[in-house]
Amino acid sequence: MTGDGISGKGFLARFLFALILAYATFNPEGYSFFHWALGPLVRGDMVGARDQLPIKLLAALLLVGIWVFLIQTTRRSIGLKGVALVLAILAVLVWALIDWQVLETGSTRVIGHIIVIALAIVLTLGTSWSHISRRVSGQVDTDDIN
Repeated sequence: MTGDGISGKGFLARFLFALILAYATFNPEGYSFFHWALGPLVRGDMVGARDQLPIKLLAALLLVGIWVFLIQTTRRSIGLKGVALVLAILAVLVWALIDWQVLETGSTRVIGHIIVIALAIVLTLGTSWSHISRRVSGQVDTDDIN
């Protein structure tokens, strides 16, 4: 690789990072930040909600910071129309897999996993798009700095 684009390993690393972030924040299996930090509140357990409050707040701030960075990078890279297009493509792909009976939609867990994976794909494309575009077209993306 000559530094003018993204490698398969770079794309995979971005995907794995986005996937880990999405699953760490929320996943349908019940092992996530949401279930750890906010689960007691959802159940109405105020004492449990206060357990480990400083570390929960620190984890929340770190997650929010990473999410803000990735979402802003994605918005700048592919924009809202690009996000909508990617989500539409993924929705039609899921529809086709359901139509071909590859996916079962009777389970909310399956739907939850599909949503988390789709979100990771959108973030991966958003964080990789400038590199992909540069490699394909030879054009460089820049941000306007006032």
